[in-house]
Amino acid sequence: MLKGINKIISPELLCVLAKMGHGDEIVFSDGNFPGESIGAAGGAIVLRSDATGVPELIEAVLELIPLDQYDNNVYLMDKTAQDKDLKVEIWDTYREIAQKHTDKELVFLERYEFYERAKKAYAIVVTGESAIYANVILKKGVVK
Repeated sequence: MLKGINKIISPELLCVLAKMGHGDEIVFSDGNFPGESIGAAGGAIVLRSDATGVPELIEAVLELIPLDQYDNNVYLMDKTAQDKDLKVEIWDTYREIAQKHTDKELVFLERYEFYERAKKAYAIVVTGESAIYANVILKKGVVK
């Protein structure tokens, strides 16, 4: 155990965060995301965090790593056409969290575009999040 590290961050996730470099991306997904198949397709490290939701985990992670200051740094999976009228409340939560760490706007990616970007991620963390459209990609910045 380490002092000052939120206990929802597993040793494996802590190791991944430490190994990531500037510009590397990490996916935090809801429980429905096909993390294993996306990870296998692109070679990403796949971790599980079934006892936590995405907002809690990304808040803890953003205490340890900076977001990229030079490029877009928070990507969300956009709704499909059939869900166009669906209110996705978790996006408001993500916006609040992101505003504490960046002045960049959230970037919405079409579902399959999100999957393609996730295949190139350094790691994918599948959580127990039950909200739909709760998938987010963070781009790591420079530690100063």
